[in-house]
Amino acid sequence: MNSPRPRFHLAMPVDDLAAARQFYGEVLGLDQGRSADTWVDWNLHGHQFVTHLAPARAEGIRNPVDGHDVPVPHFGLILEVPEFHRLADRLRAAGTAFVIEPYVRFEGEPGEQWTMFLLDPAGNALEFKAFADDAQVFAT
Repeated sequence: MNSPRPRFHLAMPVDDLAAARQFYGEVLGLDQGRSADTWVDWNLHGHQFVTHLAPARAEGIRNPVDGHDVPVPHFGLILEVPEFHRLADRLRAAGTAFVIEPYVRFEGEPGEQWTMFLLDPAGNALEFKAFADDAQVFAT
């Protein structure tokens, strides 16, 4: 796959590969790539995301952003606004509990964006967002 931008590779710990397969494959709808007894590759919109079996985990930190306690570390994708809402609907239909429900952050300001946070079955925090104006992804 040729991409105009470099693709990232990210490996995250999970404590249950079956739960990771159900969440990333069925709930998020990601295509599964190669796998072994201790890891699974996922196609995260053209990026290589890998879940590695790692039963021991430390609790995350939370930082205040726009009146919400944002879990750190976290990862995710910047989507187009319609795709963001389709994913939010898919997550709601799957009964996903949000850490931060989908909402508009920084409304009317530079960097206005839809955002939502959730946890995978291993407790990894994910953020999906969509900017009102994609040119403002790095606005100050």
